[in-house]
Amino acid sequence: METFDAIKGRRSVRSYKDEKIRIEQLKKILTAAIWSPSGSNEQPWKFIVVENDDGIKKIKAFSPGMFGSPAAIVVVCRDLKRASEISGLMDISMASQNMMLAAYDLGIGSCAIRSFGKSAVKRLYDLPDHINPELLIALGYPESIPKAPKRREIDEVVEWHRVKG
Repeated sequence: METFDAIKGRRSVRSYKDEKIRIEQLKKILTAAIWSPSGSNEQPWKFIVVENDDGIKKIKAFSPGMFGSPAAIVVVCRDLKRASEISGLMDISMASQNMMLAAYDLGIGSCAIRSFGKSAVKRLYDLPDHINPELLIALGYPESIPKAPKRREIDEVVEWHRVKG
């Protein structure tokens, strides 16, 4: 798949088929995440993959932002021992985007969810103080793919400043 096709085609999917994702595909998605850039190559991420129905139900119970029944959830965590607060958030954000683009390339839908009980996830997985869950990525084969929302035009969001010379 061409990069721009993936960037323009990926959507937040909230309705999934009742079909599991093969472990090989999950590993490809996670490999895309670990190859994302990070400040000073700190790689401040930790990923928890939840693919059993009981674990997914538990997470959904305290995740008002999650819809549908995904085949898997990736809990994207920031390791505070590896990076500063701000740079770590940027790094895990880039890793998350890589995951979602890789999933799209494999025909798997995704949705990033920030509305969830972080402290509940920390307790559920007995995470140490320096590991903070920051984002959930729901994954599954889409029932349907939403239409692209309207985007602002480039001239609305870009200012060109060129050096005269």
